[in-house]
Amino acid sequence: MSDIGNMTLLERVSGLKSKFEDIQKKLADPEVMGDMKKYVQLNKDYKELEPIIAAGEKYQKMIENYESSKDIVVNEKDEELKEMAKEEMALLEEQMPAMEQEIKLLLVPADPEDGKNAIMEIRGGTGGDEAAIFAGDLFRMYSKYIEKKGWKLEVTSTAEGTAGGYKEVIFTVSGTGVYGLLKYESGVHRVQRVPQTETQGRLHTSAASVVVLPEAGEFDVDLNEKDIRKDIFCASGPGGQGVNTTYSAIRLTHIPTGIVVQCQDERNQLKNYEKALNELRTRLYNMEYQKYLDNLSSKRKTMVSTGDRSAKIRTYNYPQSRVTDHRINWSTHNLPVFMDGEIQEVIDQLQIAENAERLKEAE
Repeated sequence: MSDIGNMTLLERVSGLKSKFEDIQKKLADPEVMGDMKKYVQLNKDYKELEPIIAAGEKYQKMIENYESSKDIVVNEKDEELKEMAKEEMALLEEQMPAMEQEIKLLLVPADPEDGKNAIMEIRGGTGGDEAAIFAGDLFRMYSKYIEKKGWKLEVTSTAEGTAGGYKEVIFTVSGTGVYGLLKYESGVHRVQRVPQTETQGRLHTSAASVVVLPEAGEFDVDLNEKDIRKDIFCASGPGGQGVNTTYSAIRLTHIPTGIVVQCQDERNQLKNYEKALNELRTRLYNMEYQKYLDNLSSKRKTMVSTGDRSAKIRTYNYPQSRVTDHRINWSTHNLPVFMDGEIQEVIDQLQIAENAERLKEAE
């Protein structure tokens, strides 16, 4: 490390500071506040720049403290003060490389979708009843994780398995930075265990696929009402007498693309319509986002293209109580705790691996 730290990093942060201050002024301008689309975009840009500016200021302060401590070591007569200054320098020399790394990472453009809410789909794959039961286990695992994070989960639609669990469950997750954490869960999850339905005690392998999509905001997609066909029908399945006897379920068909979504989770037709519209908006948005993801997944092992439903990302081995993430060769031998929603550790490791790949790309 040079005596005054990494000046090129500070120059790069300094270059963004005027942009940050300009956005600050614009956000306070009543004319900008009147243009909702512009205001939302500026607010997003502001939030993205804020941590970079804060980290830059912290780093600048470290450099100044280092220089003043060095000055004391060189010019001070008092031995005790000199000793304290040397300790301060040693501490800063230890801390500054990590701070530099943090700023480098913040300067690499993040996936613009990371801050969004997410729509998740879990589908039972190969393995019949056992696959549906496992899809139900995964849904419970994510529900517990979402609860721990203080996020909100809303089910859009379900198709239950004949022996329990789900053939398919679709739900939205809302909160801070949801997609940025849950995106790593996209792919095929494989389970190895003796099914409840197995009388011979034989080990079976079955699978469920998980798809995580960033939820499209109101301004991300221009939806023309003329392009949407709306069908209303009676909800089926659990939910009490009220759900089954009222025409509250909604099916929306986007005529230009043929995309069909439906929602029957709420008793209220308008609420079902809003949820279905939100999902339709997301699916249309993701047709474009898919191109970006496919390009990304060819470069980064942490990301699986949502089009590649065959990519096995994780195995849950019940007899050995082991969970293995194949992308980063990470394992834990505490499967019951993992299935109880304690999945943050693997997400952290996947983030570390992705950040290393992002830095490599930037260099």
